[in-house]
Amino acid sequence: MSEHFDAIVVGAGPSGNAAAYTMAKAGLSVLQIDRGEYPGSKNVQGAILYADALERIIPDFREDAPLERHVVEQRIWMLDDRAHTGTHYRSDDFNEARPNRYTILRAQFDKWFSKKVREAGALVITETTVTGLVRNEAGAVIGVQTDREGGPVFARVVVLAEGVNGLVAQRAGLRPELKPNHVALAVKETHFLSEEKVQERFNLAGEDDGVVIEVLGTVTSGMVGTGFLYTNKESISIGVGCLVSDYAETGMAPYELLDRFKRHPSVAPLLRGSEMKEYVAHLIPEGGYNAIPKLTGDGWLIVGDAGQFVNAVHREGSNLAMTTGRMAAEAIIALRKADLPVSEANLKIYRDALAESFVMQDMKKYRHLPATLEKNRDALFGAYPRALSSALQTLFRVDGTAKRDKEKQMLGIVKKSRGSWWAVATDMFKVARAWR
Repeated sequence: MSEHFDAIVVGAGPSGNAAAYTMAKAGLSVLQIDRGEYPGSKNVQGAILYADALERIIPDFREDAPLERHVVEQRIWMLDDRAHTGTHYRSDDFNEARPNRYTILRAQFDKWFSKKVREAGALVITETTVTGLVRNEAGAVIGVQTDREGGPVFARVVVLAEGVNGLVAQRAGLRPELKPNHVALAVKETHFLSEEKVQERFNLAGEDDGVVIEVLGTVTSGMVGTGFLYTNKESISIGVGCLVSDYAETGMAPYELLDRFKRHPSVAPLLRGSEMKEYVAHLIPEGGYNAIPKLTGDGWLIVGDAGQFVNAVHREGSNLAMTTGRMAAEAIIALRKADLPVSEANLKIYRDALAESFVMQDMKKYRHLPATLEKNRDALFGAYPRALSSALQTLFRVDGTAKRDKEKQMLGIVKKSRGSWWAVATDMFKVARAWR
């Protein structure tokens, strides 16, 4: 192995692969290091692939990427304990030549992406842990130390794509320790069904069509979080995630929450007869814009989950990861061509690119929402879902009650859920103010 590279990328998730591929494709010498048994073996995701982000990196990815189904329908469910209130959007326009969203299985997808990285010319090393950063006398990062023999490995820049834990950056003092209310613990199971059963249960006409269901409400037992169901070719991905701080406060185990979700009357029929073959858990950054750490310094920069780049409102993460990885790589390439040092001052081009992109604009838009949800979780994830279900059951149940009286009952249900109309109005104002 050469002892000096143009860049070292720590991590082989979407952000690390995007950065390594982009730089290697441009002719830079790149070393990518991952601690997993194979690239991406430590990665967990639902998973939805947003085509636009990957298409900007690998335009022809659809030719051989391991894609499951392209999403033709989006459903949003609000659950109480025995019912769900839902909305969905399905369009034949999603049956386009270049679909916008796909479901994927991360183990297969990450192996494919890593293969592309190696084909582009990067050196990929697995089962290797980066134990620390190497600095020069001026304090600039000039390489990494690993648990392999042979001493440190040097580079002009180190890209920290190490995921939400960010242990290398944390140990080096580049970012603070994670706060429990800035990270969610998600658990996911993969349930295998025949392709025909998947299509039948989700009303899918085409063999490549897919459905995504995002779930809110009592699925999280009053904690801040969400659930999901995604259709794959011959399986269903189901999961739920909540803030680590809420798990600690309630004492509820994640697998208990998932089991409760699976038994829900709206969910159980979709899984009936399936075979569960995978159970995984993963941390997801949920702190939002206000939790983003310092992203650049002399000889280093941070991308992906390590930078808290997840849009929790729209459940977007992999596209932000790939976009930040690509932008970091493009900044490094530009500095290499100009023969400029990868200093914090010169990495302003990366920070500026982020600021002008949808990534930082969306993160900034919802910067107040995480705190708002956390402070009002009892109402938003408990009282209101139950009130909505009760009010709608009153509306749709034909029992000889006059409709005018039913309307009064429905309003009374909503008012009672929070004690007063003032409390309801205050809740709505808080959410609206955070949603800007």
